Amino acid sequence: MEGKRIDILSDSTGETAEKVVRAAMLQFPHSGALIRLHTRVRTKEAARPILESAAKSGALVVFTVVSPELREFIHASSYELKIEALDLIGSLIGKIGTFLDRQPINTPSAMLPLSDEYFRRIEAVEFTVKSDDGKEPRNFRKADLVLVGVSRTSKTPLSTLLAQRGLKVANLPIVMGIQPPPELEEAQQERVVCLTIELNQLVEIRKARLKQLGMPMDTGYGLVDQVRLELDYAHTIFRAHPHWPIIDVTGRAIEETAVIILESLKERDEAAKQARAALV
Repeated sequence: MEGKRIDILSDSTGETAEKVVRAAMLQFPHSGALIRLHTRVRTKEAARPILESAAKSGALVVFTVVSPELREFIHASSYELKIEALDLIGSLIGKIGTFLDRQPINTPSAMLPLSDEYFRRIEAVEFTVKSDDGKEPRNFRKADLVLVGVSRTSKTPLSTLLAQRGLKVANLPIVMGIQPPPELEEAQQERVVCLTIELNQLVEIRKARLKQLGMPMDTGYGLVDQVRLELDYAHTIFRAHPHWPIIDVTGRAIEETAVIILESLKERDEAAKQARAALV
């Protein structure tokens, strides 16, 4: 599949379609396929050149368009141009409309009024950016989630991904010989999650980072013995807080780890709810 292309065509931001495609692409880690995003495509005139380009390059077209007329145009053009095309949302809208016995409004999401949920997510992202890498320890007690772990255990990308789900996330790097700030004990302890990783993979990740930065490979940051000591030190802190769940990110995509964290939080919330109910 090397060199193949997937064109994502959307009448809005394309975020939904891109997430679905990228989630599916995780099953093809060495495909070499290129994803191109075309947003706010709301007319036949805007769609046609994209489809013609896809036909010339033999691209797959994945589209999310709510206008029935534009959807029909894309279907017809795809047939005419012999393009492989996938309508991600059209059939779903139809099924839901039948199920609810309602007619869809057929308005792109970017043109709808902004919801409370939208502003909640924006607030979560802003909080998470400010609370990255232990910059604002005072935010630990305000956070919905605090991630802790040694350097290069995916704390920042995980924080960003979870913030997009509406969670206010802070993260703290565990540094050899340095005790976590006292503010960590003020966080909701059932919302502190530890991240760990297998030694050899962490060494490889760190060496790749050193190479990217143009730094010597014999820097302590990437040496096996030093990395082992850091992991041991982190686990000493983790063991001192047995109620903090430990999640191994070895070989996992951040999306998979995020799901595990969310499921862990849900289980803890359910257990706490049942415990409170038992006291009533």
